[in-house]
Amino acid sequence: MAALSITFLGTGTSGGVPMVACRCAVCQSADVHDKRLRSSILVQSATTTLVVDATPDFRQQMLQHNVRRIDAILITHAHKDHVGGLDDTRGFQYVQQQPTHIYASAATLQGVQREIPYAFDAYKYPGVPVFELHEIKSDPFVVGDIVVQPIWVWHYKMPVMGFRFGNFTYITDANRIDEAEQEKIKGSSSIVLNALRKESHISHFTLQEAIDMVQQLEIPNAYFTHISHQLGLHSEISEELPAGMHLAYDGLEIRV
Repeated sequence: MAALSITFLGTGTSGGVPMVACRCAVCQSADVHDKRLRSSILVQSATTTLVVDATPDFRQQMLQHNVRRIDAILITHAHKDHVGGLDDTRGFQYVQQQPTHIYASAATLQGVQREIPYAFDAYKYPGVPVFELHEIKSDPFVVGDIVVQPIWVWHYKMPVMGFRFGNFTYITDANRIDEAEQEKIKGSSSIVLNALRKESHISHFTLQEAIDMVQQLEIPNAYFTHISHQLGLHSEISEELPAGMHLAYDGLEIRV
């Protein structure tokens, strides 16, 4: 497996941080670690660049990190905060002179077509984005020189896809992982899990639930993402975490 660089393009929940109209301490914080775009990562080898989820902040994320080409976008599920930036792939299509490849489950691909229906019309308006859709299930697949293992998790009653890249596993928008899927995660050296807030939520891990899952899986390095303003200040919550566990933040880069 190729050595990989992982960049957190966004680590916020669906409303981002600061949240529109909110005046809480987190939303008013001057700490850059408390400025969170919608959750997404950039996965890069020496020859291949993948993005996981095209958020409503996709254009800003690509410009901030000077991303010049992408080989594919992997979509975890079709909620707006994970597919709302698909139209902004047009720039890559113009430069690369090819469609954008999207990998997702059948249900998620249907959601993508509902999100941006004009891209799939029989008679397309000039300049609309062009996509090549790839259905994935449970079997590993390869993009360029990166091997990807899908992992199914539960977002309340909605099946959502996480991904393992070598020794790195990325999971967002989950509140339960079946035992069979946990087996696909075990042995990772690093994991990313969503940790929305401390209070219970119907479809997301709380911070403690995320910590418990990391400990259950016995993974030495963990990064928490999809964080809401309700979790608290980055500086304060970071001090409460067990050894080897961290709050991810926008722009954080790790190598695996």
